[in-house]
Amino acid sequence: MAVYALTGFSLVSLLSFGYLSWDWMKPSLVADVATDPMEKSLPPAFTRPPHIIFILTDDQGYHDVGYHGSDIQTPTLDRLAAEGVKLENYYIQPICTPSRSQLITGRYQIHTGLQHSIIRPRQPNCLPLDQVTLPQKLQEAGYSTHMVGKWHLGFYKKECLPTRRGFDTFLGSLTGNVDYYTYDNCDGPGVCGYDLHEGEDVAWDQSGKYSTFLYAQRVSKILASHSPKEPIFIYVAFQAVHTPLQSPKEYIYRYRSMGNVARRKYAAMVTCMDEAVKNITWALKKYGYYDNSVIVFSTDNGGQTFSGGSNWPLRGRKGTYWEGGVRGIGFVHSPLIKRKRRTSWALVHITDWYPTLVSLARGNLSNVPGLDGYNVWPAISEGKESPRTEILHNIDPLYNHAKYGSLEDGFGIWNTAVQASIRVGEWKLLTGDPGYSDWIPPQTLTNFPGSWWNLERLTDGLRKSVWLFNITADPYERYDLSDQRPDVVRTLLMRLVHYNRTAIPVRYPAENPRAHPDFNGGAWGPWASEDDVEEWEGIGEPLKSRNKKKKCKICKLRSFFRKLNTRLMSNRI
Repeated sequence: MAVYALTGFSLVSLLSFGYLSWDWMKPSLVADVATDPMEKSLPPAFTRPPHIIFILTDDQGYHDVGYHGSDIQTPTLDRLAAEGVKLENYYIQPICTPSRSQLITGRYQIHTGLQHSIIRPRQPNCLPLDQVTLPQKLQEAGYSTHMVGKWHLGFYKKECLPTRRGFDTFLGSLTGNVDYYTYDNCDGPGVCGYDLHEGEDVAWDQSGKYSTFLYAQRVSKILASHSPKEPIFIYVAFQAVHTPLQSPKEYIYRYRSMGNVARRKYAAMVTCMDEAVKNITWALKKYGYYDNSVIVFSTDNGGQTFSGGSNWPLRGRKGTYWEGGVRGIGFVHSPLIKRKRRTSWALVHITDWYPTLVSLARGNLSNVPGLDGYNVWPAISEGKESPRTEILHNIDPLYNHAKYGSLEDGFGIWNTAVQASIRVGEWKLLTGDPGYSDWIPPQTLTNFPGSWWNLERLTDGLRKSVWLFNITADPYERYDLSDQRPDVVRTLLMRLVHYNRTAIPVRYPAENPRAHPDFNGGAWGPWASEDDVEEWEGIGEPLKSRNKKKKCKICKLRSFFRKLNTRLMSNRI
């Protein structure tokens, strides 16, 4: 068992939080008890395909919702979750692009080539064009499809844009980190551009409007202009609550008693987003959609603990394969749910939404073989067992190899230096470097970060490359059982080997200087022509192997743009 150091708090004070003594697996302690006398009556049968509203928030921590005991006010989310089904065994990915790619394709990262990092603004990379997307399947089923918010699945050529991947309309940002008011995004010193798009055009006229409000208003306009008799799918990918930490002053004022400035701004952003969800729900009711609607709410990854977010009492943060990075807030709210007002412990993963929603839409899944997701609607609506028994969190061959990992430590079948994680049943295995591993409480004190901020940190295990946890009994990942259960370690390593055999090469090309916004009128947008794409060979190969190719037909052109880019930046300075 690991040895822990407590800084600033005693174990007694930890217990006073109520988390360490909380048995997650006892339904009597976590499930909502239905008090509605009509609870046993079933809702009307599906007479027509339901309207689907999928709401995805960005970097919202596991602890940052009211019904998880947060100090942040989220009355709308709390009510929708309480009246629907809370998903408390729900998993996403640790960072932005992977979660979004798995939602849109129903496939693990290893099956789309996006298993390493995110898609960066200057990379000639995007969601593979051979993937049939969720909105495309819903279009086939007769749905009107709309996207509002953050794309972050690549845009280097027009074929990668949301409007070319299944959405009838799009209002939002293509990159991953923009200003909430000006919509500027800088991908390094001097590499800045505007990023708000209406369809395939730059939406210059929308600058100055706070994105959370803008996106909620757009959803209302879409609903007002559409007929509730025709099925509609709206994907609302809020920018909130990703950095930069920006919020209207009136929301920050509500949290003026919070000593920590980052937490205060972050809390304001969460509450603002909660009110945006309230407005969307109100619009569904006003325009006649609600009674035949399914609302899915999900985070995209764990919270960034150094930017106001909190995953307490889970271990780790955004970007890690600890539970704090991959266990998400999730719930489903719908009048069509047969067993409402309860908490579900069914194992659900973000890839499951693809087959689940297409099945609800009465779409055809027969022509998209090889999905990694499952139809989990019976588990959500009726309380049946989940068809899912395991989750591949990821295998990333390009991530920095753990210094102390080896093939020998992996029983000769797996190199434990490689970053990977998998859950099978109640067991979870991590190899390589899983990322920042501390337990961090909500940052409410004025002096955060300070000497107290690592409430609990491992004092041993720094030379490890294999961890095993019984997540059912130990959801906080406090007791590493890899030494006690080598049999389980070996079994899960074999599952990693199995998945790795099905992996395709990583898509992580070098950045291209031609993507600079200065070459696109000051905005981020597609820059590659078909001729360029044909000459960028090796897009699906690991970065290291591509770098060995010294000959390139457009090297002179790239050199020219590098020099031009340098001159432009020097003039700005």
